[in-house]
Amino acid sequence: MLYKVHHRTCYGYSEPVMLSHNLAHLRPVSDERQKLRSFSLVIRPDPRGISGHIDSFGNHVHFVQVQEGHREFVVDCESELEVLPPRWPDAATTPPWEAVARGIGHRPSGQVAIAAGFRHPSPFVPFLEPCRDLALASFLPDRPVLEAALDLTRRIPREFQYSPHSTSVATPVAEVLRTRRGVCQDFAHLMLSGLRQLGLPARYVSGYLETAPPPGKARLVGADASHAWVQLWVSGFGWVDLDPTNGVAPRERHIRLAVGRDFGDVSPLKGLLLGGGTQAVQVAVDVEPVVEGDE
Repeated sequence: MLYKVHHRTCYGYSEPVMLSHNLAHLRPVSDERQKLRSFSLVIRPDPRGISGHIDSFGNHVHFVQVQEGHREFVVDCESELEVLPPRWPDAATTPPWEAVARGIGHRPSGQVAIAAGFRHPSPFVPFLEPCRDLALASFLPDRPVLEAALDLTRRIPREFQYSPHSTSVATPVAEVLRTRRGVCQDFAHLMLSGLRQLGLPARYVSGYLETAPPPGKARLVGADASHAWVQLWVSGFGWVDLDPTNGVAPRERHIRLAVGRDFGDVSPLKGLLLGGGTQAVQVAVDVEPVVEGDE
């Protein structure tokens, strides 16, 4: 699938902002699963400087400095990219999850050593016993790791309610467990806590969903906005995407933006500013399929 993504963020301030420094994770990753064809980033007011680098997780990051007084800060980015069908192992033939956990902990090297870094708690993913218990209900003894992970992925939307505006980026996992409701980032953090407590490497993925589903396909929760899901490390294969908000294994309709330990590592925009008073933010995301040959 070929997609065009438009992501617009607008901050409005009650008082002038005299200086702002911002980090942006808005350029989609380009790898063997998706190919970035073009990317543009437009900032208003004009920034004094924009610089880019690759962070420790392999994400594209832009650093933006605005030194002109302003009451509105607008970030417009457009991407065009090709999303390829994922390779998937046969879930029933993946190794038992206990073997994966043991293998990761035994002198890992190369890509396995990198994966091993995603077995620990992080600021948004604490180790809570109810999260471990939630995972263990799927991770029965000697069960193939991907079979168990798919079962957990499907259980979460049955046991928790997707409820827009019920939480914020600061809502702790413990609160999500208590209320049994949340949004995509909450369910990703919840699942990550359970998987990591079992010794399994798992990382947070930020991205997008196709806005309009193909004919005959159901619309997925979270379209028209940034989305979040999970990647699990499967020994002998690599990272496998799992969407606990929709209870599915992502395919071409999920577009990956960045990966990290949790939301804090991949926030689309974050920064520091001088002034501003109170602020209001509006975010609009549009994902549309492109047919080759279209203008």
